[in-house]
Amino acid sequence: MGKFSWEPAVAFLAGLAALLAPDLWADSAGRTPLMVLGALLALAGLYALVGVAGPSAWTATAFAVLVFVSPWAFSFTDKSAAAWTAWIAGGLAAIVGLWAANQARNAS
Repeated sequence: MGKFSWEPAVAFLAGLAALLAPDLWADSAGRTPLMVLGALLALAGLYALVGVAGPSAWTATAFAVLVFVSPWAFSFTDKSAAAWTAWIAGGLAAIVGLWAANQARNAS
């Protein structure tokens, strides 16, 4: 077992927040894309947490960027709860993912 890394945990929690938060809004705008992209981000983070060979830090970062741009791509910027959830969860996971990928690149 390797050392625990907090970066995949951030990706997992951000994806979980994007996946579960639409149930709190009772509004259908942005629900499906945010839940699907949140599930993909959570799975990428979970795979990295468990240490299974699969998604790299770049994969989780790509899903985080997709979550971040989803309000514009799927036209739910007018639904503030959904949009802000996507921007905060996606932005935070993308920043942490870019930082982790940069650290991994510098370490090798």
